[in-house]
Parts: sequence; structure tokens; C-alpha cells
Amino acid sequence: MIAQIKREIQGLNAAEIIEHVQRKYGSRTVFSTSFGIEDQVVTHLIAQSGKEISLFTLETGRLFPETYYVWNRTLEKYKLPIQAYYPNTANVEKMVTEKGPSSFYESVENRKECCYIRKIEPLRRAIEGFEIWLTGIRAEQSSNREDMENVEWDAANNIIKIHPLFHWTLKEVEDFLRKNGIPYNPLHDKGFPSIGCQPCTRAIREGEDFRAGRWWWEDKSKKECGLHVTQ
Repeated sequence: MIAQIKREIQGLNAAEIIEHVQRKYGSRTVFSTSFGIEDQVVTHLIAQSGKEISLFTLETGRLFPETYYVWNRTLEKYKLPIQAYYPNTANVEKMVTEKGPSSFYESVENRKECCYIRKIEPLRRAIEGFEIWLTGIRAEQSSNREDMENVEWDAANNIIKIHPLFHWTLKEVEDFLRKNGIPYNPLHDKGFPSIGCQPCTRAIREGEDFRAGRWWWEDKSKKECGLHVTQ
């Protein structure tokens, strides 16, 4: 099926890819948004192509106020339902009771535990039953993502992933936002190119890597939460 989809979307632009997926695989497709600028572009294109594709977001309980702001503006503009998935309450309670509210600063293992509880487990519930997972990933976002393909098999989650913006540059994303009046997170104007949970995200300095502000206290090679590890 991956080879088939690659043939079907070869030569298509992002809007055409989403239109094709919507038309042929719509109800079997789900899109995950964290309300970053790339995700806002994909949401805009989904809204233009129809409403068969399902949308969801991971409400970790540690998001920035600005993220809730753009979430509300997105609902107002596009009228698309966005299913919120929360972490398992008992698991959060156990982790925070045993290790405190900021254990993720203490070790990579603790941080990955927090990411698993707040993001990975809810993600698996969110994509269960779907065949295709759309994302806003771009190749230039990190060295880890440069090795991906725009259509790939996610063995960890048993699902096909399609990245319609995979070959877009940051400038192309920003230009598309402005041209189409798409709501976006105001933190992007304050040095936050990548926005996750508030305690784990900072603005980047000039010349730093795109994802340098995510888990900035860790080694650069470890800067993925596990959502987009395909093997």
C-alpha cells in the first residue's frame, strides 16, 4: 500500500496530496495537530478539501497558554472538530506523586517516561483503527527527520504516515500562513520555532538548531519524544 500511495501522490503538491488522501482514504485517515505553524497549514488544507479526515490533538496538561489561544482560534475559523486526548489520570498521578512535577529534568529516562505517559500512550489511543496518519513534519526540522520519507511505514504504531509538507522550507510555511490568514501560535514570533509542553520548551538563540529549544538540557541526538520514531 505504501508503494501504491507513493505512486499516487508522486508529483503532487501538498494541497493535491491532501485532496487525494481525503477523496480516496478519507475516513481511514487521521491528522495529529499540536497547533504549530506546519500543522496549521495542514489543517487549513484539510478544511479546504473536505471533512472526511479526522483531527486530534494531545492535551498533555502542560501546554502553553498561547497554544490554547490558537486552538480556540482554529476551531472558530475552520469549524472542524478536533478530538482532544488526555493522558491516563492514574499514570500521571503515580508519576508525579513518586517523582514530583518536574522529574523530566533529572534524567533522559524520566523525561521519556513523562513523554510516554502524556503523549505516546494517548497517541496510540488516538490513531487506533486508522490506516493513515497525516503529520506536519518537514525534513529540515531536524537531522533525525531528514532521514524520513514523505510516505513511510510506522512499525511502532502499525500505520502508514504521510507528510504532505515534507519538502517545504520554513519560508514557504510562513509565506503560506500570511497569504491565507491562518491563525498561528504567537510564540512563533518570539523565537519558538518548535512548541511542545511549556516546561520543556524555550526560545532558541540565533544560529541554533530548529529544535534546540526542545528538552534543551539534553544531548542534541536525543531530541525526539517518541511520537515519530518509526521502528
